[in-house]
Amino acid sequence: MAFASAGFQIKLYDIKQEQITKALENIGKQMKELEKIGMLKGSLKSDQQLALIGGCTDLKSAVEGAVYIQECTPENLEIKKKIFNQLDNIVSNDTVLASSTSCILPSKIFTGLKHVKQCIVAHPVNPPYFVPLVELVPHPETEPSIIEKTFALMKKIGQSPVKLMKEIDGFALNRLQYAIISEAWRLVGDGVISPHDLDLVMSDGLGMRYAFMGPLETMHLNAEGILNYCDRYRDGMIRVLKSFGPIPDFAGETEQKINQAMCEQTPADPAHLNARRRWRDECLLHLAKLKMEVKSEDKHQL
Repeated sequence: MAFASAGFQIKLYDIKQEQITKALENIGKQMKELEKIGMLKGSLKSDQQLALIGGCTDLKSAVEGAVYIQECTPENLEIKKKIFNQLDNIVSNDTVLASSTSCILPSKIFTGLKHVKQCIVAHPVNPPYFVPLVELVPHPETEPSIIEKTFALMKKIGQSPVKLMKEIDGFALNRLQYAIISEAWRLVGDGVISPHDLDLVMSDGLGMRYAFMGPLETMHLNAEGILNYCDRYRDGMIRVLKSFGPIPDFAGETEQKINQAMCEQTPADPAHLNARRRWRDECLLHLAKLKMEVKSEDKHQL
């Protein structure tokens, strides 16, 4: 949907035709709904955008003439290596080969491919239509021009790409996310706070600021700049960080406690989970709209 919004011709590939059919039906439905509320991206109408998206079950036909390929298979190294080995034998020397992996290192997926210099991780954030971040992570042999080409493409389709200078386990987003999850787990497990109140600390506290600025700018504004913040809070930060416990095993009593609290709020069956996901996506839609308005006002002020 994001690529079609910028007018690109898209081919969906899957080994099962019913997956493609279902995807096209869902895409058409979502585009119509977004168009009704004025949140459809791009200048083309929903019917025009949908007409740009086709599908097939033959990989060679799917990638013929492609300038960019985005792999979105499950987070399984062997599956990803298999598809990239297949692509390696049929793509041209100027096609960008991108993986959506959220934390598998590029060197584990791409090493040994003939077209390794054309390979990059382009990790989107779920759901990418409303959460624009894309992490670009190069393989050690990725050509700089491939990074720049992918960066420009992501900007063109309305995403917000960031470049990692080198690969690292978990990339940037999941390293930050896992640090938060780890301390959240410890706080609940140690009986410091309930699961419900822990989530409120983020949703009604830190998350309110982090929706518009990152932790470094937050530091900058919470004092008279970064240097002043570090002068004020350096000792306190180090003291608190030293009190952090070991990495949780994410099992046992704490797992059961958190599971019970989450299931009381949203039972873990498809109907309730999907309803809650729809609510989440609707909230993200409103937030995305607000952020667009804020950025537009910011530009006018500058």
